[in-house]
Amino acid sequence: MTSNRVLYTLDSSLESVNTAEETAQLFASRAGFDEDNCLKISMAAREAAANAVLHGNAYDPNKKMTVAFEYTGHALVVTVTDQGKGLDLSTIPDPTTPENLLKRSGRGIFLMLALMDEVRIRPLEPGTEVTMVKNVNGNSANHNKASKRV
Repeated sequence: MTSNRVLYTLDSSLESVNTAEETAQLFASRAGFDEDNCLKISMAAREAAANAVLHGNAYDPNKKMTVAFEYTGHALVVTVTDQGKGLDLSTIPDPTTPENLLKRSGRGIFLMLALMDEVRIRPLEPGTEVTMVKNVNGNSANHNKASKRV
């Protein structure tokens, strides 16, 4: 890889969600991840970007989303931030409970946790930052668990 870190500032649009997903796929591939892990990384980036645009920024054209990709040599770190009102993690329903199984939304964070080795969510003033890590060897002490800084 020629660059270890890239940062994009994107509009609050579906096109930006697609850009985040495509860039994640490309960056993961260039970092040497296999096809399966490239797909996991790009899907997690898409979920985080969709949450930032839809729930965070509410498609507000005056608000931006930033997406950063950093390859450390040991892991790929994807960070997505929005400029929304923030996220209260305690209000997010569990998508695996019977009353939520058939809902059409509400699985984004659940999917990020399942696809990445580490997920950190922290509030900003304004907005929310989601940092996701995929280790080269796939091992992590926090595998499939959210490490939330609130």
